[in-house]
Amino acid sequence: MNLKQQITEDMKAAMRAGDTRRRDAIRLLQAAIKQREVDERIVLDDAAVVAVIEKMLKQRSDSITQYEAANRQDLADAEKYEVDVLRGYMPEALSDAEVEGAVTDAILATGAKGQQDMGRVMAVLKPRLSGRADMGKVSALVRTKLLS
Repeated sequence: MNLKQQITEDMKAAMRAGDTRRRDAIRLLQAAIKQREVDERIVLDDAAVVAVIEKMLKQRSDSITQYEAANRQDLADAEKYEVDVLRGYMPEALSDAEVEGAVTDAILATGAKGQQDMGRVMAVLKPRLSGRADMGKVSALVRTKLLS
């Protein structure tokens, strides 16, 4: 079962259970997936669905920060619940050692020698690590390894 089918099944289960918060969070995810499919006139695969989820997670974390700064804990809690639901669809995160090993392998595979080769290394890493590691941290790690 692919990720879109899993999301649909989870929506049905939430509806049967009467869990309106979960149902609404999943509906938001389905709407975002459908919007991207309509906009780009494509059918999203699992990797593209993960990219949509990552974008939604980033939006929610920004919203949580804003709501907490404005002392709106009720809205922040609603966003946190959505984050928990969305994280359930993300692939299992890699450990720091696994990320470091992947970075080292990519540097060796591309023959990168310095900072100017960072784009090539990231191009190799992005499809392998997207959704499983924080790409900002991966980028910083690549930069550090290429400078040393």
